Amino acid sequence: MSRLRIFNDTDPDTVLLDSRDGAVIRAELEKIGVTFERWQARHPVAPGASQDEVFAAYREDIDRLVAAHGFKSVDVASIAPDNPDREQIRLKFLDEHYHKEDEVRFFVAGSGLFTLHVGDKVYEVECVKDDLIAVPDGATHWFDMGPEPSFVAIRFFTEPDGWVGHFTGTDIARKFPRYTPGPA
Repeated sequence: MSRLRIFNDTDPDTVLLDSRDGAVIRAELEKIGVTFERWQARHPVAPGASQDEVFAAYREDIDRLVAAHGFKSVDVASIAPDNPDREQIRLKFLDEHYHKEDEVRFFVAGSGLFTLHVGDKVYEVECVKDDLIAVPDGATHWFDMGPEPSFVAIRFFTEPDGWVGHFTGTDIARKFPRYTPGPA
C-alpha cells in the first residue's frame, strides 16, 4: 500500500505526517508540485510481460501523459531480487540528486521509495503497484529500491540521454532510513 511520511529535514526520528490514504498523499504532494496518481490496467499484466504488453495495458494513461508533457521516449525498467548487479544499481540512486527534466515513474509491479527534500521538509513516498509519481525537474530527491529490489516501472523521458542525475554532494540521504519493503 502506498505511504507518505513527512519529516523535518533535521529530525529523521520524528514523523510529522504518516498516511496511506491516496487522497491525502496526492494533496500533500500537490502542495510541493509533485504529481501522484493511481492507474488501473485495462487487462492483467503477467509476470515477465514484454514492454509492448505492458504498454498495451496502460495505453490511454501513457498517451495522456505523453501528449500533456511532450515526452520523447517511454520505456519499461525491471529489476528482480536475484539481479547480480542489484547492489551497484541501488547505490546509483541513494544520494540526493536532481534532474533537468521531470522524473516520472509508474509502478506496474513491486515497489520503491522516493524521498524528496523540499525546503526544510523531507517527503518519503513509498510507491507500489499502480502508483505514478512525477517529481518536477530541479526537485532534490533520492530513490531506494531496497536490498532485494523487485519492481517493474514505466519511465518517461524528455531528454534523449534518459536518466541523468546531478548530485548535490550533501549527506542528507544517509540520515534517513533506507527502504525495507513490507510483505507484498
